[in-house]
Amino acid sequence: MKFNELVFSGVQPTGNLHLGNYLGAIVKFVALQQRYSCIYCVVDLHALTQPLSVWGGPKQLAHNTREVIAAYLAAGINPKQSILFNQSQVHQHAELAWVFNCVARMGWLGRMTQFKDKAGKDRENASVGLFTYPTLMAADILVYRATHVPVGEDQKQHLELTRDIAQKFNNDFAESIAALGAGDAFFPLPEPLIQGPATRVMSLRDGTKKMSKSDPSDYSRINLTDDADAIAQKIRKAKTDPEPLPSEEKGLETRPEADNLVGIYAALANTPKPAVLAQFGGGQFSTFKSALVDLAVAKLGPIGAEMKRLVADAAYIDSVLAEGAARAALLADQTMKSVKDIVGFIRR
Repeated sequence: MKFNELVFSGVQPTGNLHLGNYLGAIVKFVALQQRYSCIYCVVDLHALTQPLSVWGGPKQLAHNTREVIAAYLAAGINPKQSILFNQSQVHQHAELAWVFNCVARMGWLGRMTQFKDKAGKDRENASVGLFTYPTLMAADILVYRATHVPVGEDQKQHLELTRDIAQKFNNDFAESIAALGAGDAFFPLPEPLIQGPATRVMSLRDGTKKMSKSDPSDYSRINLTDDADAIAQKIRKAKTDPEPLPSEEKGLETRPEADNLVGIYAALANTPKPAVLAQFGGGQFSTFKSALVDLAVAKLGPIGAEMKRLVADAAYIDSVLAEGAARAALLADQTMKSVKDIVGFIRR
């Protein structure tokens, strides 16, 4: 069966969006909407799989959800063109997740490395939701019968599981699917969407660690809501080494902080690292940092200002979420009606 190309991506409302989130995901989502039909979801149901101290409680969860949408809008995602909503407003996600809980096997979920990492040694005390997180992720994608999913390294295994669940559903209910007139497969096997080399943004204080909101030092990251002065100060204080910038990329191999700053400049300027080194190689870091400050402020300053304006207008953000949820629910409802017919549920 041929499926219409559709991109789905979900992001957790973890708060404190930073440069790594922008370069690693958001800027790519903006570009995707020019080539595909796109559904971008804030997966607030997934947030509850972590302890309350991690997702911050009801007020913080609501704030973080609105902040993600504000970042998407400020970066250039068009809510009339793409669908933007939060997961909990579309009940079909949870409904399909239960069906997939009954399709997926315990052994499949037990092999998920993210569960092992997040549960740690005390797995008996981990929530059931954390264990079944991948089946809800599969439902997020397949309730829209999405064909492509932009994924990072940490999500590839979950997407493989999504494909396994889709394949098993198609096989288990092949006769019902054929009777429905859906051909030989009801669910597509979604493909990972790889958009060139990943932009891996590291801490401004330690080039061997990823930029993270959990780092106790605010100087380790550039937050998307930072103003021009904060951006400039953080870049100027970023850790470097006393050597001039190299003229060739191999010269960055043993210099993680230099490599990180060059990578950030290249990503913001949408140019390859060799071109950055050709321009600044042999010069002092102070000169390069001044140029990086100018570029970062020009690129990120307007986004941060617009984010702050949007976050302050909660009514508008909520209207975007409600409109997106209504559009998403129409698609999800079509899928769930068919799933109920395939499985044999009696429906109204």
